[in-house]
Amino acid sequence: MHETWEFIKELTNPESIIRYGGIALLIFVIFAETGLMVGFFLPGDSLVFVAGLICGTEYQLMNIGITTLVSSLSFAAIIGNVAGYYFGKKIGTGLFTKDDNLIFKKRYIDITRSFYERHGGKALILGRFLPIIRTFAPILAGVVKMEVRIFIMYSVIGAILWIGSLSVLGYYLGRIEWVKENLEWIVIGFVVITTIPVIGAYRKEKK
Repeated sequence: MHETWEFIKELTNPESIIRYGGIALLIFVIFAETGLMVGFFLPGDSLVFVAGLICGTEYQLMNIGITTLVSSLSFAAIIGNVAGYYFGKKIGTGLFTKDDNLIFKKRYIDITRSFYERHGGKALILGRFLPIIRTFAPILAGVVKMEVRIFIMYSVIGAILWIGSLSVLGYYLGRIEWVKENLEWIVIGFVVITTIPVIGAYRKEKK
């Protein structure tokens, strides 16, 4: 049990997450999670938050400032949404009849469609903070052929709010001495806290 817990802590260690690819890996993850249908399982929230933490600490893993981090990841999130939109526009309603496979499940589309029908274009903003919906909302917007101008507006607002809030929160927490000494526990707590509303939202959308 102790070894398992230590392994989980290591997986959430900022150095372990960032050292393999730095800012380039972060940009790819954010793009993939918001632009590729197979990217829904990627830990976007955690990585954005951890990246902000690292910028606020003395870790020399990413030699960039918080402004560069926010702008780079926001741009990746916007471009990811655009890619998802045009993919959805190309595949069309055939997405609704696509068979389940190892990665794709119809329930992902059903949950996203229900969320989208309730919130309209705002789903592109609110959905940024919910895994799966974050991935499939722009694709669904392409399927229903939302006006590009409106889509871009919602995508930009959502990206800035999502990336900005999580990374800046992590940045200022990372400047606190107690946080520096307990980074692994802070990240684990963040994952747990953000999982609770996600589960509640999924249950509500399924109903």
